[in-house]
Amino acid sequence: MGGSRAGFEAVFRCGIGYDCHRLEVGRKLVLGGVLLDSPRGSVAHSDGDVLSHAIVDALLGAAGLGDIGRHFPDTDPRWKNASSKLFLDEVRRQLAGCGLRILNIDAVVVIDEPKLAPHVGAMAGNLAAALGIAAAQVSVKAKSSEGTTPMIAVAHAVALLAKAESS
Repeated sequence: MGGSRAGFEAVFRCGIGYDCHRLEVGRKLVLGGVLLDSPRGSVAHSDGDVLSHAIVDALLGAAGLGDIGRHFPDTDPRWKNASSKLFLDEVRRQLAGCGLRILNIDAVVVIDEPKLAPHVGAMAGNLAAALGIAAAQVSVKAKSSEGTTPMIAVAHAVALLAKAESS
């Protein structure tokens, strides 16, 4: 059978992504491409945007293309302090090359502070723009750990892909 790189043909493909970073005083906090006012930020090789990283993993998984570490390893100096927008752009190109389009993304960020509700619209808009889709195709939800994990930022994402009409 022909089809995607995963070796089988499917009309729909679903993937799940996860990322987690420790938070440290004096570092910047970027989520969904939004720089947030926060005393603590992600400790990471790149910009530490857990939301974008989880989405990248979900998209790569849905396409059968591995994970973020395979494509953007933290051992590669090219990705030192890199914007996660670069990762999203590259994954968008890879999906197009595989004849896949994004139907929707659903994501949740778990962080105790700052409060994210005022920023989720901007995050969804940034992510959609980087991926070449409508903001309505991206859902971002914010949750608190209720004090159980105050020194980390976590994100989970699910992505649904479909074969592009021209495939």
